[in-house]
This record gives sequence, structure tokens and C-alpha cells, in this order.
Amino acid sequence: MTIEIKAPTLPESVPDGTIATWYKKPGESVARDELLVDIETDKVVLEVVAPADGVLQEIKKGEGDTIVSNEVLAVFAEGEISKEPAKSAVPAAAAAAVPAEDDEDKSDEAVLMSPAARKLVEENKLDPEQITSTGKDGRITKEDVLNHMKAPAAKQQPAPAAAPAPAAPKPVPAPVTVPAGARAEERVPMTRLRAKVAERLLQATQTTAMLTTFNEVDMSAVMELRNKYKDAFEKQHDGTRLGFMSFFVRASVEALKRFPAVNASIDGNDIIYHGYQDIGVAVSSDRGLVVPVLRDADAMSLADIEKSIRDYGLKARDGKLSIEEMTGGTFTISNGGVFGSLLSTPILNPPQTAILGMHKIQERPMAVNGEVKVHPMMYLALSYDHRMIDGKEAVQFLVTIKDLLEDPARIFLEV
Repeated sequence: MTIEIKAPTLPESVPDGTIATWYKKPGESVARDELLVDIETDKVVLEVVAPADGVLQEIKKGEGDTIVSNEVLAVFAEGEISKEPAKSAVPAAAAAAVPAEDDEDKSDEAVLMSPAARKLVEENKLDPEQITSTGKDGRITKEDVLNHMKAPAAKQQPAPAAAPAPAAPKPVPAPVTVPAGARAEERVPMTRLRAKVAERLLQATQTTAMLTTFNEVDMSAVMELRNKYKDAFEKQHDGTRLGFMSFFVRASVEALKRFPAVNASIDGNDIIYHGYQDIGVAVSSDRGLVVPVLRDADAMSLADIEKSIRDYGLKARDGKLSIEEMTGGTFTISNGGVFGSLLSTPILNPPQTAILGMHKIQERPMAVNGEVKVHPMMYLALSYDHRMIDGKEAVQFLVTIKDLLEDPARIFLEV
């Protein structure tokens, strides 16, 4: 039975997508639920899997093509998987565009790899035996390959090439000579996600009256509380670690309740005041910046927050975040401190009217009760839309977060 492989239904906020990677070629056997193709949208990467065991007969949309909801991507023939690759049902003209699979050394088949990892290994001619695996059952993941490629060049050795047949030796290409002093350049197209992030950041700077106010917070109390209970916390909550972000999320929730304008958004000439606190947490990934949302953060415990952030981080790394997980949000927190940033001015995430920037914790000499003492300090930055939020409200909001963090008991007592 022939089945049409169609693109998934895209949300209204995502008009179309782009074919990123095909993991199978026409004529190849495919197992049920095996990954066929990745579709890249402005927000996430969507995966399309095989509906049953069978053979991929024809690819109708190649890599780089733009597709819309439910558009036909390929033709699939359902049936038992044969040991020998089935002959392609693609017309001759289309088959010519698909390179035939050469006979090559299959010694790496014993090495378990994800489809994305195998594609990277083949493209970069890497030896899978030299790649450290971290996946389940020793499987090599895409992240493992990327980490291997970032390692010093001395540790990377290309996979041994298959010996050419004696009867028909392949000609050896002449070496490419690079002129002395030449500087290499590489031009690659932006991913859809990177282009969309660039568009939104530019829009934010051009369409809002953005202003940033700064303060600093003494992290001594939070660090002392964390050091005292982190082992018990991790044991109690099944390995979930107690970080700093959960304290900032809870402090922000309390501050947003006291200053509703900071939790509001602008829609044309209307102001929308949200009666809930959905906190977006900016996460950096290989594909660009994404902002998954902690929904109803006011009802979440510290453990719930930490676990959700950890899960979002893993999903962002693997490109598994869903559109629903990144939709909405009434306020955003960005932590440049994990990369060593001491001070920055975060850019708004429209239609939100404010964003909090966390930074590196650094010991500095501080005047405390007339004495100079060294304390772990962090600079805080609050960027806000001056059309909606007055300077007084912005400063008071940031001071409230500072006060709550310097006396964390107030977060739980709501005072």
C-alpha cells in the first residue's frame, strides 16, 4: 500500500517551514517510527517519522524547499522491510538528482548512532570508534559528534577510507594550494530560527521605548541557603539540583504581583494586564536563542522550577522544544552570567514589556556597617518599555527583587 508522507499541521503563528535534513534516500527500507526528515520552522525543528515498516519510494520536497501544513513530502510504500535495498520508484530524472549509495566500508555498523549523528560522521569523515558516546545503550548522539569535532585537532583522525578496487582505481585529485597569507571565508545561510531571532530583536529596538535600569544584589544569603540544603534538596527531589535561577524566578513572581504593569503587555492602543505569571527563561542552543515558558510560575515550587529549566535545556540542546512550550510568557529572565558576563542590557521580548538580566557572581569589597568586607555580588539589569512602565515602577520593581534575594525568607513568607 502506498502512503503519502505529509508535513505536520503547523500552528497559526508558524506559516511555513523548510526541509532541513532527509535521513533516508529513495529506495531505502525504513522501520516504523524511524526518523525520515527534519522540518525547521521559525521556532522549532519538527520530526516526521515513518508510519509503518516499508520503503521510501519518492522524495517530493528536497532539502532547502519551503513547505506548508499537510503538504506532501514523499511517497512511502508500506510492507515488510527487505534486507536488500528496494529499487527506487523515482523517475529517472529525479533519480539522477539523488546520488547513488557507494559500496563502502560498513565496519561502523556495530556502532550505535542516531541518524543526525551518523550524518555528521559521514559528512566529516570521522571515525565513530574515536567518539565518546553518552546516549542510551552506548548510542552516539549528535551532541557527542559536535563535542568530538570541537576537541583539539590532534585527537581527531578521519575514518579510514575504503580501498579502491584494483581493476578500476579512482584518480587522486590534485592537492589544493592556498596562497600564503590568504584568509579563509565561509558563507552559510542563516537558519530560520536565527533569522527570526534577528528580526524580533531588531523589531524590539525599533518599535519600543526601551530603557534599562541597574542595581546589584548581595548573593550571600542565597548562596548560604543553597550550600546548606543543596545535598538534601537533590536527594529529596530525585537528583534535581538546587540552582540560583529558581530563586530569581520566585523573586520575580512576587515582584510582578506587586507591580502589575511590569507583567502587562501592549496590544495596539490597549494594555493587557495578566492575572498570572508565565516566566520565560532564555536558553542558548546551537541553533540560536530560544525562550521556553514556565507556565503559572507562581504555583511552582523551587524543585518544579529547577526540573523544568533542566528539561528545557536538554530539549533546546537536542532541538526537541515544541512550539507550545515557547509560546506566550508575560516576563522573561536571561542569565548571561553563565557565560561570564558581568553587565549587559538585555533586549525586550515583545509583546512583553520587561526583561530581567542576571549576571556573573563576583566577589567585591563592599562597605558593610562602616567596614569593608568581601561579598559575592551580582549586577542586575531590568530593560523595560517606557511607554508602559514609568522609571519609578521599574526601579522599585528591581529593588524589590534585590530585597527578596538578600533575605530569601521573604520570598516564602510573601512579605
